Amino acid sequence: MSMALPPSDPDTPAQITAAAPAPRRRWANGLLVSGLLRDKTALVAAVVLALLLLAAAFPAFFAPYQVFDLRQISLMNAFVPPVWIDGGSWTFPLGTDDQGRDILSAIIYGLRVSLTVGLGGVALAVVIGVTIGLIAGFTGGIVDAALMRVADVQLTFPAILIAVMIDGVSRAILGDTARAEAAVVVLIIAVGLSGWVEYARAVRGAAMVERRRDYVAAARLSGVGSAGIMVRHILPNVLTAVMVIGTIHLGVAILIEATLSFVGLGIPPTQPSLGTLIRVGNSYLLSGEWWIAIMPGIALLILVLAINLLGDFLRDALNPRLR
Repeated sequence: MSMALPPSDPDTPAQITAAAPAPRRRWANGLLVSGLLRDKTALVAAVVLALLLLAAAFPAFFAPYQVFDLRQISLMNAFVPPVWIDGGSWTFPLGTDDQGRDILSAIIYGLRVSLTVGLGGVALAVVIGVTIGLIAGFTGGIVDAALMRVADVQLTFPAILIAVMIDGVSRAILGDTARAEAAVVVLIIAVGLSGWVEYARAVRGAAMVERRRDYVAAARLSGVGSAGIMVRHILPNVLTAVMVIGTIHLGVAILIEATLSFVGLGIPPTQPSLGTLIRVGNSYLLSGEWWIAIMPGIALLILVLAINLLGDFLRDALNPRLR
C-alpha cells in the first residue's frame, strides 16, 4: 500500500517532522525553578551544592592555605584540634593533620579532585550508555539482544568491583609510578565503564517507544537517516531521564572514588581527595585526633546528601505523571 500523501494535504512529511514533539522545556517555562523555590529541602541542597562546586572550582580563593605549599606547612602545627575544643585556634578552624596541614583547606582541595572524578566519570558513562541505548532501542533485533546481554552480564558485577578490576589492569599496563600520575584519568574511566548500564537501559526503553511515533515515520519518509533520527528526534526526548539518572549517579561516582582512595586503589596520598584524607585520618582515629578523618567524612556526607536530595527533586519534578 502506498503511503504517499495527497499534494493538497498540508501535513507533508517535512511538516510532520518539524512538528515532532519537542523535549520538555521545564527550565525555559520556569516550572522547574518555581518548584525548586517551593521545595525548601531541595533549595537548601542546591545552594549547598553550588557553594561546594564553587569552592572546588576556585580552591585558591576559598581555602585559607595552600596545603601542598611546603612554605605554609609547619610540623609545629601538627594535631591542632578544631576551634571549639581546648587548644584549638581560629587559625585552623577544623584543626590540622599529622603534617600540620589545615583540614579545611585540605577538604576544599580534596573536593576538586573528588568532583572532577565524579563529573568526568558520569560524563563518560552518559556518552557510552546513551549511545548504546539509542542503537539498541532504535535498531532492535539481534543488535538489541546482543547489547542488552552485555549489559545484563555487567549488572551481575558490583560497580566497585568493576572499578577495582580496571584499576588493576591500569597498574599492570602502566606500572605504579605512571598509574599514580594518571590516577584521576584512570578513576574517570573506571567510574564511566562501571556505570553506563543504567543509562543504556533507560534510553533503550524510551527509544523503543519513540521509534513508533508518527514523527519518526514521517522523518523516514522525508529521507532522514537512522543516525539523524536518533540524534535529532529521539535523543532530545530522552534527555530528561538521562539528567535524573546522572544526578543520582554523581553521588555514587564520588563514593566509588572515596572508597577506592580509602583502600589505597584510587588517588595516591600525595594528592588531596576526600577519600585520601579519610584514609590518612583513619590511622589516628582511635588515638584522639578524630577530626583528621571525621571532618573530611562529614564533608563527603554533605556533598553526597546534597546531590541525592537534588536528584530526588529532579526525579519528581520531571515526572509527567506527578504534574
